[in-house]
Amino acid sequence: MSEPVTKEIHNGVGVITLNRPEVMNAWNGPLCQGLDSALAWARANDEVGAVVITGAGRAFCAGADLSAGGDTFSESGTARGAADDVAARTPKVLPWDVPKPVIAALNGHAVGVGATYALACDMRIIADRAKIAFVFARRGMLPELGCHAILPNVVGLSNASDLLLSGRPVLGTEAASLGLASLSLPTEEVLDAAILRAREMAQLSAPVSMAITKRLLWQGMGVAAMRAREEPLFDWVAAQPDSVEGVVSFLEKRQPQWHLSARKDFPNEFFD
Repeated sequence: MSEPVTKEIHNGVGVITLNRPEVMNAWNGPLCQGLDSALAWARANDEVGAVVITGAGRAFCAGADLSAGGDTFSESGTARGAADDVAARTPKVLPWDVPKPVIAALNGHAVGVGATYALACDMRIIADRAKIAFVFARRGMLPELGCHAILPNVVGLSNASDLLLSGRPVLGTEAASLGLASLSLPTEEVLDAAILRAREMAQLSAPVSMAITKRLLWQGMGVAAMRAREEPLFDWVAAQPDSVEGVVSFLEKRQPQWHLSARKDFPNEFFD
Protein backbone atom coordinates (compact mmCIF):
# COMPACT_ATOMS: atom_id res chain seq x y z
CA MET A 1 0.00 0.00 0.00
CA SER A 2 1.15 3.55 -0.67
CA GLU A 3 2.23 5.81 2.17
CA PRO A 4 -0.62 7.99 3.51
CA VAL A 5 1.72 11.02 3.50
CA THR A 6 4.64 11.66 1.16
CA LYS A 7 7.44 14.21 1.32
CA GLU A 8 10.05 15.57 -1.10
CA ILE A 9 12.25 18.63 -1.57
CA HIS A 10 11.91 21.03 -4.51
CA ASN A 11 14.73 23.62 -4.55
CA GLY A 12 14.67 24.19 -0.82
CA VAL A 13 10.91 23.75 -0.40
CA GLY A 14 9.64 20.68 1.44
CA VAL A 15 6.43 19.49 -0.22
CA ILE A 16 4.26 17.30 2.01
CA THR A 17 1.31 15.56 0.37
CA LEU A 18 -1.70 13.92 1.99
CA ASN A 19 -1.86 10.75 -0.06
CA ARG A 20 -5.21 8.98 0.34
CA PRO A 21 -6.83 10.25 -2.87
CA GLU A 22 -9.23 7.29 -3.09
CA VAL A 23 -11.06 8.67 0.00
CA MET A 24 -10.35 12.37 -0.63
CA ASN A 25 -7.50 12.24 1.90
CA ALA A 26 -9.88 11.54 4.80
CA TRP A 27 -8.24 11.83 8.20
CA ASN A 28 -7.33 8.66 10.10
CA GLY A 29 -4.57 7.45 12.42
CA PRO A 30 -1.93 6.59 9.80
CA LEU A 31 -2.42 9.90 8.00
CA CYS A 32 -2.11 11.79 11.28
CA GLN A 33 1.05 9.87 12.15
CA GLY A 34 2.43 10.47 8.65
CA LEU A 35 1.92 14.21 8.98
CA ASP A 36 3.67 14.17 12.36
CA SER A 37 6.65 12.40 10.82
CA ALA A 38 6.78 14.66 7.76
CA LEU A 39 6.67 17.87 9.79
CA ALA A 40 9.34 16.55 12.17
CA TRP A 41 11.48 15.85 9.09
CA ALA A 42 10.93 19.37 7.75
CA ARG A 43 11.72 20.93 11.13
CA ALA A 44 15.01 19.02 11.47
CA ASN A 45 16.23 19.33 7.86
CA ASP A 46 18.28 22.45 7.10
CA GLU A 47 17.83 21.80 3.38
CA VAL A 48 14.15 22.67 3.85
CA GLY A 49 13.74 26.44 4.03
CA ALA A 50 9.95 26.49 3.78
CA VAL A 51 7.13 23.95 3.58
CA VAL A 52 4.08 23.42 1.40
CA ILE A 53 1.32 20.99 2.45
CA THR A 54 -1.14 19.82 -0.20
CA GLY A 55 -3.41 16.90 -1.08
CA ALA A 56 -3.22 14.22 -3.75
CA GLY A 57 -6.14 13.96 -6.14
CA ARG A 58 -9.16 16.26 -6.07
CA ALA A 59 -9.26 17.19 -2.37
CA PHE A 60 -7.00 18.60 0.30
CA CYS A 61 -8.72 16.68 3.11
CA ALA A 62 -12.41 15.75 3.25
CA GLY A 63 -12.37 15.59 7.05
CA ALA A 64 -12.53 12.65 9.44
CA ASP A 65 -12.72 9.16 7.99
CA LEU A 66 -16.37 8.24 8.62
CA SER A 67 -16.05 4.56 7.75
CA ALA A 68 -16.80 3.64 11.38
CA GLY A 69 -20.19 5.37 11.14
CA GLY A 70 -21.61 6.36 14.51
CA ASP A 71 -18.43 5.15 16.23
CA THR A 72 -16.24 7.61 14.29
CA PHE A 73 -15.42 9.79 17.31
CA SER A 74 -15.53 7.04 19.93
CA GLU A 75 -12.37 5.59 21.44
CA SER A 76 -12.41 2.84 18.81
CA GLY A 77 -13.33 5.02 15.85
CA THR A 78 -11.32 5.64 12.70
CA ALA A 79 -10.97 9.37 13.35
CA ARG A 80 -9.05 8.50 16.52
CA GLY A 81 -6.96 5.91 14.74
CA ALA A 82 -7.53 2.91 17.00
CA ALA A 83 -9.11 0.93 14.15
CA ASP A 84 -5.77 1.20 12.41
CA ASP A 85 -3.83 0.31 15.58
CA VAL A 86 -2.44 3.85 15.73
CA ALA A 87 -3.09 5.81 18.92
CA ALA A 88 -3.47 9.12 17.10
CA ARG A 89 -6.17 11.71 16.74
CA THR A 90 -4.53 15.04 17.48
CA PRO A 91 -1.16 15.57 15.77
CA LYS A 92 1.91 15.72 17.98
CA VAL A 93 3.69 18.10 15.59
CA LEU A 94 1.65 20.88 14.03
CA PRO A 95 2.56 23.41 11.33
CA TRP A 96 3.06 26.15 13.95
CA ASP A 97 5.74 23.97 15.60
CA VAL A 98 7.95 24.18 12.49
CA PRO A 99 10.23 27.26 12.70
CA LYS A 100 9.87 27.84 8.95
CA PRO A 101 7.02 29.16 6.79
CA VAL A 102 4.33 26.52 6.23
CA ILE A 103 1.86 27.16 3.40
CA ALA A 104 -1.29 25.12 2.84
CA ALA A 105 -1.94 24.62 -0.89
CA LEU A 106 -5.65 23.80 -0.84
CA ASN A 107 -5.98 22.10 -4.20
CA GLY A 108 -9.52 20.94 -3.37
CA HIS A 109 -12.07 20.66 -0.58
CA ALA A 110 -10.90 21.17 3.01
CA VAL A 111 -13.58 20.05 5.45
CA GLY A 112 -13.64 19.53 9.21
CA VAL A 113 -10.16 18.64 10.40
CA GLY A 114 -8.99 19.41 6.85
CA ALA A 115 -10.02 23.01 7.50
CA THR A 116 -8.61 23.27 11.03
CA TYR A 117 -5.31 21.69 9.99
CA ALA A 118 -4.98 24.18 7.12
CA LEU A 119 -5.77 26.93 9.64
CA ALA A 120 -2.73 25.79 11.66
CA CYS A 121 -0.52 26.75 8.71
CA ASP A 122 0.96 30.25 8.33
CA MET A 123 -0.99 30.98 5.16
CA ARG A 124 -3.34 29.33 2.70
CA ILE A 125 -3.62 29.42 -1.08
CA ILE A 126 -6.89 27.88 -2.24
CA ALA A 127 -8.49 26.72 -5.47
CA ASP A 128 -11.30 29.06 -6.44
CA ARG A 129 -13.87 26.23 -6.70
CA ALA A 130 -12.66 24.35 -3.62
CA LYS A 131 -14.94 24.35 -0.58
CA ILE A 132 -13.69 24.95 2.92
CA ALA A 133 -16.06 24.15 5.76
CA PHE A 134 -15.86 23.92 9.55
CA VAL A 135 -18.70 21.40 9.73
CA PHE A 136 -18.25 20.34 13.36
CA ALA A 137 -21.55 21.70 14.71
CA ARG A 138 -23.37 19.86 11.91
CA ARG A 139 -21.78 16.62 13.11
CA GLY A 140 -22.48 17.21 16.80
CA MET A 141 -18.76 17.82 17.39
CA LEU A 142 -16.31 20.64 18.19
CA PRO A 143 -13.43 22.07 16.19
CA GLU A 144 -10.02 21.60 17.77
CA LEU A 145 -6.33 22.44 17.03
CA GLY A 146 -6.84 25.87 18.60
CA CYS A 147 -9.46 26.82 16.02
CA HIS A 148 -11.50 28.86 18.53
CA ALA A 149 -8.50 31.18 18.98
CA ILE A 150 -7.04 31.14 15.46
CA LEU A 151 -10.13 31.62 13.30
CA PRO A 152 -11.40 34.86 14.92
CA ASN A 153 -7.87 36.24 14.72
CA VAL A 154 -7.79 35.43 11.00
CA VAL A 155 -11.29 36.46 9.87
CA GLY A 156 -12.77 38.41 12.81
CA LEU A 157 -15.33 37.35 15.41
CA SER A 158 -18.41 37.84 13.25
CA ASN A 159 -17.10 35.78 10.34
CA ALA A 160 -15.68 33.14 12.69
CA SER A 161 -19.07 32.83 14.40
CA ASP A 162 -20.76 32.45 11.03
CA LEU A 163 -18.36 29.74 9.85
CA LEU A 164 -18.27 27.76 13.11
CA LEU A 165 -21.91 27.99 14.20
CA SER A 166 -23.42 27.41 10.76
CA GLY A 167 -20.85 24.94 9.45
CA ARG A 168 -21.62 26.28 5.97
CA PRO A 169 -19.11 25.68 3.18
CA VAL A 170 -17.52 28.62 1.40
CA LEU A 171 -15.81 28.53 -1.97
CA GLY A 172 -12.19 29.54 -2.37
CA THR A 173 -13.18 32.92 -3.77
CA GLU A 174 -15.19 33.75 -0.62
CA ALA A 175 -12.44 32.32 1.60
CA ALA A 176 -9.98 34.77 0.07
CA SER A 177 -12.41 37.69 0.47
CA LEU A 178 -12.78 36.83 4.17
CA GLY A 179 -9.00 36.65 4.66
CA LEU A 180 -9.20 32.93 5.37
CA ALA A 181 -6.91 32.42 2.37
CA SER A 182 -4.26 34.75 0.98
CA LEU A 183 -5.01 33.87 -2.65
CA SER A 184 -7.72 32.13 -4.64
CA LEU A 185 -6.56 30.68 -7.96
CA PRO A 186 -7.63 28.14 -10.58
CA THR A 187 -7.02 24.63 -9.28
CA GLU A 188 -4.14 23.88 -11.62
CA GLU A 189 -2.22 26.97 -10.42
CA VAL A 190 -2.51 26.46 -6.66
CA LEU A 191 0.44 24.16 -5.94
CA ASP A 192 2.88 26.01 -8.22
CA ALA A 193 1.91 29.34 -6.64
CA ALA A 194 2.40 27.96 -3.13
CA ILE A 195 5.81 26.51 -4.00
CA LEU A 196 6.86 29.80 -5.60
CA ARG A 197 5.83 31.79 -2.53
CA ALA A 198 7.60 29.30 -0.25
CA ARG A 199 10.77 29.42 -2.37
CA GLU A 200 10.84 33.22 -2.26
CA MET A 201 10.69 33.13 1.53
CA ALA A 202 13.32 30.40 1.77
CA GLN A 203 15.75 32.21 -0.54
CA LEU A 204 15.22 35.87 0.37
CA SER A 205 14.34 35.91 4.08
CA ALA A 206 16.76 35.09 6.93
CA PRO A 207 15.84 31.77 8.60
CA VAL A 208 16.21 32.98 12.19
CA SER A 209 14.32 36.21 11.50
CA MET A 210 11.43 34.20 10.07
CA ALA A 211 11.53 31.72 12.95
CA ILE A 212 11.35 34.46 15.61
CA THR A 213 8.58 36.34 13.81
CA LYS A 214 6.59 33.14 13.36
CA ARG A 215 6.92 32.25 17.05
CA LEU A 216 5.77 35.71 18.14
CA LEU A 217 2.80 35.70 15.76
CA TRP A 218 1.53 32.36 17.00
CA GLN A 219 2.17 33.13 20.67
CA GLY A 220 0.14 36.31 20.25
CA MET A 221 -3.00 34.29 19.46
CA GLY A 222 -3.07 32.34 22.72
CA VAL A 223 -3.36 29.01 20.95
CA ALA A 224 -1.82 26.92 23.75
CA ALA A 225 -4.33 28.15 26.32
CA MET A 226 -7.22 27.59 23.93
CA ARG A 227 -6.13 24.03 23.15
CA ALA A 228 -6.00 23.26 26.87
CA ARG A 229 -9.68 24.27 27.06
CA GLU A 230 -10.74 22.67 23.77
CA GLU A 231 -9.35 19.19 24.24
CA PRO A 232 -11.32 18.03 27.32
CA LEU A 233 -14.46 19.56 25.81
CA PHE A 234 -13.82 17.75 22.53
CA ASP A 235 -13.60 14.46 24.42
CA TRP A 236 -16.79 15.25 26.36
CA VAL A 237 -18.73 16.13 23.21
CA ALA A 238 -17.39 13.04 21.41
CA ALA A 239 -18.93 10.86 24.12
CA GLN A 240 -22.42 12.37 23.72
CA PRO A 241 -25.24 10.97 21.55
CA ASP A 242 -25.24 14.03 19.29
CA SER A 243 -21.80 13.09 17.94
CA VAL A 244 -23.29 9.77 16.81
CA GLU A 245 -26.41 11.40 15.38
CA GLY A 246 -24.35 13.99 13.49
CA VAL A 247 -22.37 11.36 11.61
CA VAL A 248 -25.24 8.88 11.08
CA SER A 249 -27.64 11.55 9.79
CA PHE A 250 -24.97 12.77 7.37
CA LEU A 251 -24.32 9.26 6.07
CA GLU A 252 -28.07 8.63 5.78
CA LYS A 253 -28.54 11.98 4.01
CA ARG A 254 -31.24 13.26 6.37
CA GLN A 255 -31.70 16.11 8.80
CA PRO A 256 -30.24 15.40 12.25
CA GLN A 257 -32.47 14.83 15.25
CA TRP A 258 -30.43 16.27 18.12
CA HIS A 259 -30.77 14.78 21.61
CA LEU A 260 -29.10 17.30 23.94
CA SER A 261 -30.43 20.60 25.30
CA ALA A 262 -28.20 23.68 25.50
CA ARG A 263 -30.08 24.58 28.70
CA LYS A 264 -30.12 21.23 30.51
CA ASP A 265 -27.02 19.48 29.16
CA PHE A 266 -24.45 22.27 28.93
CA PRO A 267 -21.17 21.07 30.56
CA ASN A 268 -20.79 23.87 33.10
CA GLU A 269 -18.12 21.93 34.97
CA PHE A 270 -15.59 22.82 32.23
CA PHE A 271 -16.12 26.57 32.58
CA ASP A 272 -15.20 29.05 35.31
